[in-house]
Amino acid sequence: MGIFENFIIGPMTPWGPFIVGLVGLVCAFALYGLIMKYPEGNPKVVKIGNQIHLGAKVFMITEYKILLPVLLVLVLACGFSPLGWDTALAIAVGALSSAIAGFIGMYSATKANVRTATAAEESGQERALSISFFGGSIMGLCVASMGLIGLGGLYVYFVGSMNDDYKTIASALEGFGVGASAVALFSRVGGGIFTKSADVGADLVGKIEAGIPEDDPRNPGVIADNVGDNVGDIAGMGSDIFESYCGAMIASIAIAATLSNPDLMFLPLWLAASGLFCSLIGIGIVRSQVSRSPAVALRYGTFFSPIIFLIFAGLSIYYSPNVEMNYFYSILTGAVGGILIGLITEYYTGGSTLDSPVGKIAKSGETGPATVIISGLSVGMISVVMPILVIAGIIGVSTYFSGLYGVGIAAVGMLSTVGITMAIDAYGPVADNAGGIAEMSGMKSEVREITDSLDELGNTTAAIGKGFAIGAAALAALAIIAAFTQVTKVELLLSDPRVLVGMFIGGTIPFLVSSITMTAVGDAAFEMIEEIRRQFREIPGLLEGKADPDTAKCVDIATNAALKKMLLPGAIAILSPIVIGFGLGAIELGGMLAGALLGCVLLALMMANAGGAWDNAKKFVEKGNFGGKGTETHSAAVVGDTVGDPFKDTSGPSMNILINVMAIVSLVIAPLL
Repeated sequence: MGIFENFIIGPMTPWGPFIVGLVGLVCAFALYGLIMKYPEGNPKVVKIGNQIHLGAKVFMITEYKILLPVLLVLVLACGFSPLGWDTALAIAVGALSSAIAGFIGMYSATKANVRTATAAEESGQERALSISFFGGSIMGLCVASMGLIGLGGLYVYFVGSMNDDYKTIASALEGFGVGASAVALFSRVGGGIFTKSADVGADLVGKIEAGIPEDDPRNPGVIADNVGDNVGDIAGMGSDIFESYCGAMIASIAIAATLSNPDLMFLPLWLAASGLFCSLIGIGIVRSQVSRSPAVALRYGTFFSPIIFLIFAGLSIYYSPNVEMNYFYSILTGAVGGILIGLITEYYTGGSTLDSPVGKIAKSGETGPATVIISGLSVGMISVVMPILVIAGIIGVSTYFSGLYGVGIAAVGMLSTVGITMAIDAYGPVADNAGGIAEMSGMKSEVREITDSLDELGNTTAAIGKGFAIGAAALAALAIIAAFTQVTKVELLLSDPRVLVGMFIGGTIPFLVSSITMTAVGDAAFEMIEEIRRQFREIPGLLEGKADPDTAKCVDIATNAALKKMLLPGAIAILSPIVIGFGLGAIELGGMLAGALLGCVLLALMMANAGGAWDNAKKFVEKGNFGGKGTETHSAAVVGDTVGDPFKDTSGPSMNILINVMAIVSLVIAPLL
């Protein structure tokens, strides 16, 4: 392997990314050990935490059992086809890697939430932030580490067994993306339906109809809501980012293979390994700054990790005899573009002043829920413009410097520090769970104030994470589509009616899947609402706090709804490229991917940002603005937040996975077309 053989830290062997992934996984388990040293709290806190932990674990195990036959069909169909057993092996490894990362992240988060609540009560904000951030960091490190272990290990195996047959190596590795995408699709859609059906049901009946606080122990839907935070916002989000992270590397490797350049094939893995080390540094920076303020600590981690990575990547390429500096400029473009998308998202979803978009949505609540919905949709729509221009700029600049390969390597540059990005995103649901546990266990109001402040910041970081994920998914999907055109040698010209036919078909698919997932949340929420109302009506003394609710029934409702409703979107994503590709042809399939990419990115940005803005507008009112809690303005803001929940946590995120699944399936079947 010629790359970086003269670099100042010595040769980077093909085993390097795999070994770095193992180091990252060891660090994740070390953080888990640190978390477990903190006290869980009193027996009541432990009981609530165990209910959340068990509910999340049972849901994910059941979800994986349903997914297993689907994966077996994919593996066997691929193995007995001309694609071969190497691609089938990669599908299995990709699915296993993604599933392991998601399960470990969920498991750790459900252990960190009770300790965060107890730390907030006994030690204050600094320790609560540390524990919740460590819980999120485990998810981030597992995503980066399992990607390097799985993809890096396969790369070494295929290079050794295929005698430098670059195109065959790249073709086999594409199966890894199919496996990762299948798990991501089911985890994100299933987890999103679970969490939002519980959240919507608990909010509408509890806060609006019964007039009881959020996360009140009398509400039967609260445990299901907290379970949903872990399976949707942590495991689901992790699998989403994992898919884009690996998809960007696979696309870059595939394009480099068409150029017969082994150094460019290895470059994405090297960059990802470097980014994992930089993420570890970023996690250390956040931990060292928590005494200043949560916002400052997280911002330092957000910006310093990419800066360190860019310095390292620049030096690596500068001292490499076989890789030119123009590739670094594409990497730089992707990393800077990711930060810009995050800052733009923060503006639209994280403001806390009267003149900010969030403040204006909150003020519109003075005239009722209708104006809250109108203003939130308006913010969501306008928030699409600047990120799309940034993505267009990334595409234009990166291809100027490095051709089609530049798009893929720009996506790798954006995603290389995924360890710290995912850590900052995943800490929010841990803090949110801690607030729910504090409320349900009857802790002092000061504890809830601490967890609410962390949760509010977590909502902003989660919104930034969603914007980042959408931008990364767009670039990764575009790179995969570019690899598809290289393999099939088709030209996508707008003057060709076959391309336009494909584009129109592809443009409808995001709307179809969004409708299915929104309907799924609505149907499940209706069932949840009826059950919560029944318990309030039929369990004597429940609303007076003299009886316990049947929380298990609500968890069962959310679980059954999610597992049933996730199958149709998954089938559409996997089968539509196969049907169009073999039914109409490669040109129509290329057009379908282009139409679906545009539709997915636009819808994802609008829904994620509108939902995030509605959520923080509700919290802005709850701080005492415009009358505070219990007012008509607050009720209107709660309605907006409830509408925004499936926007930002179910349908919006499913768009990222939808386009990547369609693109990677198309790339895998490309040789057959």
